[in-house]
Amino acid sequence: MINNNDTARAMAMMIVAMLMLPGIDAIAKWLSGSISSGQVTWSRFFFQIILMSPLLLMTRGPWFTRALWLHAARGALIASATLFFFSGLAYLPLADAIAIFFIEPLLVTLLSALFFGEAIHWRRISAISFGFVGALIIIRPTFAEVGYAVLYPVSAAFCFSFYILLTRKLVRHEDPIRLQFFAGIFGCMVMSMALIYGSASDIGILTAVWPTTDQWLLLGTLGLIATVCHLLVVYAYRLASIGILAPFQYVEIIGATILGLVVFREFPDPITWLGISIIVGSGMYVFHREAKLAATARATK
Repeated sequence: MINNNDTARAMAMMIVAMLMLPGIDAIAKWLSGSISSGQVTWSRFFFQIILMSPLLLMTRGPWFTRALWLHAARGALIASATLFFFSGLAYLPLADAIAIFFIEPLLVTLLSALFFGEAIHWRRISAISFGFVGALIIIRPTFAEVGYAVLYPVSAAFCFSFYILLTRKLVRHEDPIRLQFFAGIFGCMVMSMALIYGSASDIGILTAVWPTTDQWLLLGTLGLIATVCHLLVVYAYRLASIGILAPFQYVEIIGATILGLVVFREFPDPITWLGISIIVGSGMYVFHREAKLAATARATK
């Protein structure tokens, strides 16, 4: 039975996380001219390990379980998603890249029904679909206009969708803190190997340089935001289903639009504001619908 308080807390966590997450992307875009997307991705996981290590004292249970390979797969997926997305930021405006990425909530909802058997009634599908249409209105994409760079956020969306599914599977039995620590460990391992290979093969997005002090501070801030936000997302998925929370990922476009304006002078046009309104409206509809169902459930007890 749905717990209204848990669902409301999960939604609030998702909203806060989605408003903060564009800060990661803004920093990555700002650094894209001087540090490769691969190194920025590596730094994101390196600082996550440092920040999560003290929190491990709060966890209990065995370190090495049969699910360790799932942790490894989850780390590889989030590393791949992050690398693809950061690579796309070098070519695309911040809001546009996130808008393309927003095929992900629809993918997650459909995949959760396929793998977990979660119910997705027509109202929820409609809300998510409208949110997706809003994202398309924002980007108004054609492959001819954007070119191959459009494949970066698309690839990120596919990787992140499966990352979310593994998160949902593991969080039922694993401590969220340990879950994120393992994601940092395996993500960092994957990116370390990628950087070694990329630097030796002179692959642009996978080369490494020694950052300046200011760049280290920005990379550390990026890691802090990523760690806090992804912990919020993990705890949210512990309290509510993927289908309920997926539309709230569209809230990220609000933070992206604000940062795009302030940092990169990318001011949305009226059509973009229309798309944002549709995205926010779809999320608010889901919130209203779930709150109403929870109230009905309490009244019939």
